Amino acid sequence: MTMDATRYDDGSITYPGHPRGPGGSEPVETIDLSEYTAEVVTWTTSTATPPGVREPNTLAIVEFEVDGETVRAIGQATTDDLETGDEVRPVHVGELREPGAGIREPESQDWDGYRFDPV
Repeated sequence: MTMDATRYDDGSITYPGHPRGPGGSEPVETIDLSEYTAEVVTWTTSTATPPGVREPNTLAIVEFEVDGETVRAIGQATTDDLETGDEVRPVHVGELREPGAGIREPESQDWDGYRFDPV
């Protein structure tokens, strides 16, 4: 599985990708952010999580540097021991939440994704 960001014809990069870039430009390629490390910009720990999400759940906003462009992402952290400025890498996990705990039919969604792990 890849963590696909999108580069646009003006050089900007977003995660997730969109049909148009920030300045209205066309997408030209995808970039797998799981091949990069990022820096924690900020983080928080949620103690009142939705059904099926681990509690407590530490979330981080991270910033990747890709070919001179920065791109931010938000996601779960692998640990509650996280600080602003930490270097992290995306790691794939099979279940970001327990499929049977919510109101949606488990087969209707993908449950895997990425968490950020300190390097």
